[in-house]
Amino acid sequence: MRTLFRAGALSAVAASAVLCLPAAAHATAPGDNGTVKIHDSATGEELRRNEPHVCTFYLDAFGFDRAQQVDWHIEVWAPTAGVKGETVRSGALTLDGEGHGRTADLTLPDGHYKLFWNFAGEKGSAKHKVFWTDCGEDETAPSPSASASVSASESASGSEAPGETPAAEAAPSASPSPQGGEGDLAETGNGAPVGLLSAAAAALLGAGGYLVLRRRRA
Repeated sequence: MRTLFRAGALSAVAASAVLCLPAAAHATAPGDNGTVKIHDSATGEELRRNEPHVCTFYLDAFGFDRAQQVDWHIEVWAPTAGVKGETVRSGALTLDGEGHGRTADLTLPDGHYKLFWNFAGEKGSAKHKVFWTDCGEDETAPSPSASASVSASESASGSEAPGETPAAEAAPSASPSPQGGEGDLAETGNGAPVGLLSAAAAALLGAGGYLVLRRRRA
């Protein structure tokens, strides 16, 4: 009877130990699991693919332990690094219950960078990612030189400054009017046509000469 009692007690202890194993495993220090990716700001968080060429971007982490604390920083990296090991951006993040989290959208000058991702339980060195930022230039915006060229072209085509009088209006024409005026030879001072008066005078002279000639013959 005592043997059966002892056997039952040992079985209960063994069962309790087996049931407590998952809880004990969960109570251990956070593991070195999970991964972090560089994502373009337009990319959804569900995508688990790294995007090493971005403009505006965010850091996307998944697969870590729940509520894990993370510290991260970004350094300028060769070949565009001005100073080796210079940190240009840093922050901290608490992951959610599924070991997922993301930063706010970030921007950096065009260049080559390296992300360092540190957390409790990491083994060896921090997780890291290298990436490029390249936002380029807005090709639709006119350059200052182009704007200056347009202004110069408008000035050369005859545009006038406000308040100035055009040259054609400021300088009156020096040529006489085609009709009227003191230099007009087609009309007399009283407005009678010269040709009509000349014809009348010729007719009178002709009539007078005819009368004189007729009187002599008589």
